Amino acid sequence: MRDTPPTPRDVLTFWFGDTDDEAKCIDQNRGRWFGGGDAVNDAIRARFAGAVQQALDGGLTDWQATPEGNLAYVLLLDQFTRNLNGGSPAYFAGDEKALAAALAGLDRGDAAQLGRPQVAFLLMPLMHAEDRGLQTRCVAAFEALTASAEGPLKAHCENFTQYARGHRDIVKRFGRFPHRNALLGRETTPEEAEFLTQPGSSYF
Repeated sequence: MRDTPPTPRDVLTFWFGDTDDEAKCIDQNRGRWFGGGDAVNDAIRARFAGAVQQALDGGLTDWQATPEGNLAYVLLLDQFTRNLNGGSPAYFAGDEKALAAALAGLDRGDAAQLGRPQVAFLLMPLMHAEDRGLQTRCVAAFEALTASAEGPLKAHCENFTQYARGHRDIVKRFGRFPHRNALLGRETTPEEAEFLTQPGSSYF
């Protein structure tokens, strides 16, 4: 008997849990998001690898009809692809589709219908983009998110904003992320090579 295909709600519950407390959501899940390691990667592979491939192949576009579904679609293509393909060019395989979906969602006002942790991940494809204009837009959006938050949540949002600024500064300087060069078979310039010896030079 085949497993039931995951729904957008399955993706969102896996990634964000089921709390409505935004600060608690980040506290409970940031380890999964940014340092989950093999355990999280294996869980994603077991439950969502088929959906990720389906989205990469051009499917699941119906998910984009709602803010929540579109966010789940973005997670498949922007986050889960990274969990499943570390050390491979396939790490970036979903970036183009994820970015298009994220921009469409932002442009139609999806952020107003999502919590701040969810908005942060809707913005991640912009943070991952090798495009100066999108990086500027990303930082502005995270700054607005921070300005709208209070208490512990504000500190969490500011942390996201600092990462966004770090990404922006690299792309502003080089027009791309130099640390991706080796994985993508790109030639590294002498200036980039020097930069890559410095702490904080590598964001994926």
